[in-house]
Parts: sequence; C-alpha cells; structure tokens
Amino acid sequence: MQLGLCVLVIFLSSMDFVQSNVGKGLKGKRQRRISTETSQGCAKGCDLCSEFNGCLRCSPKLFILLERNDIRQIGVCLPSCPPGYFDVRNPDMNKCMKCKIDNCEDCFSRNFCTKCKGPLYLHKGRCYASCPEGSSADGSTMECSAPVPCEMGNWGPWGPCSKRRRLCGFRKGHEERSREVLQAPSGDVSLCPATTELRRCTMQRSQCPEAQKKRKEEQSKRGRVDEERSPKGARERSSTKRRKGQPGGTAGPVAAAL
Repeated sequence: MQLGLCVLVIFLSSMDFVQSNVGKGLKGKRQRRISTETSQGCAKGCDLCSEFNGCLRCSPKLFILLERNDIRQIGVCLPSCPPGYFDVRNPDMNKCMKCKIDNCEDCFSRNFCTKCKGPLYLHKGRCYASCPEGSSADGSTMECSAPVPCEMGNWGPWGPCSKRRRLCGFRKGHEERSREVLQAPSGDVSLCPATTELRRCTMQRSQCPEAQKKRKEEQSKRGRVDEERSPKGARERSSTKRRKGQPGGTAGPVAAAL
C-alpha cells in the first residue's frame, strides 16, 4: 500500500515537471516570435516588420499588399496598388485589395471593373465577350457604350397651306414645318428623327391671281360671243358688211354719168 502511494506521488510530480517545462517552452517560442517583430531593419516605407511575414505596418500614404508565398503571406509597402487590385484607405493603414470580378485586369472597387483582360469588352463594370444589345464598342478602349442620342433643334413655324406647290385653287392641302439636327451620333444624321413634319390644312377662300386673270378673259370672251348672237349685234354686223362693200356697188353709176 505504501509502495503504491509512493509511485502515485512520483508520477504526479513528474507530470507537473513536464507541464511546467512545456509551458516555459511555448512561452519561450512566443517570446521569440514577438521578438522578431521590430521597426529596425525593415524595408523602406515599412514601420513594423517580421522576419516570417515581411512588413506588418506601412508608413502613412503607402499601401500594404499581402503577397502569398507558399503558406505564408508577405507584406509589401507600395505607393499605389498594382493592376488587379484596388486601394482601400483606412485611418489605421491603407490596403490593396484584390478585384473579385472574373477576367478583370483593373478595378475601381471590389465589384466594379475598369479594364478587362484580353479581347473582352467592358460594360458597366463587367466583362463580356461582346457588347450587349443596344451598345457599341470603342475599339481604342474596348469599352461598350450606348450611342450618343441625337440632339434636335426646336420646330420652326408652320408654312403656308399649299398643294402641288400652289397656294390656291384647291380646298385642302398640307402645311410643313422643319427643324435642324444639332448633334448626331458619329455625325450620321440618318440615325436621327425626321427633320420635317406635314399636316393637313384647309386653304383660304381666295382665288389665285392666275385664276382670276383667266376667269376675266373667259368672261370677256363669253360676253363678246353673247353680244354677237344678240339682234343688235346681227344688225351691226350687217351694217358693217354693207359699209365694207359700198365702193364696189357705186362704181357703175359713176362711170355711166361720165
């Protein structure tokens, strides 16, 4: 019985010794790891660095970029973020964050791309193999954009009511108004709305000058015809004929008298 108690006491004592040594070892490792974090010997622009993880805190106005190296992340301080990353400014430390958009080469924020990779087209912060319907691509920037809308001037006043280029002589006609194209997509005015507009109208009740002259001529001619057909006109025509034939009828008596 005493032998068993002695063995138990010895075992518990050994366990306490092992635990104390393990604790001292872990504490020593932790102290050694912390001791490697220093502000001396860091790269330019880095205020705090570690032998295992590189820079841990950058100087103000610089951005920290975490680059993966196998299972470690190495901190690097940069004046601006590289392509594929966007900058995030914080009071504590500025950071470079990776774009989360597929096929994006450069981005403005996590979900808004500003430049796509390869032959892809950019449209509203996303990358596409071709421009969506209703948009066209700019070959120099590979960016899809909607066509510039036409800018039209104000409508002018309505013109006179006419038909077949005549302002009178008809009861119904059309009147026209027009406007100018101030700005057209790529200078092509054919893509813009119509510049002229027609509507039906009723002409004023007035005779054309030509029609009035023709009407007067017809009335004058008709009056002469009616006058010739009248009895008075017949007598006047007969008298005129006799006067015209009088020299021939008097030639005989004058000769006989001689």
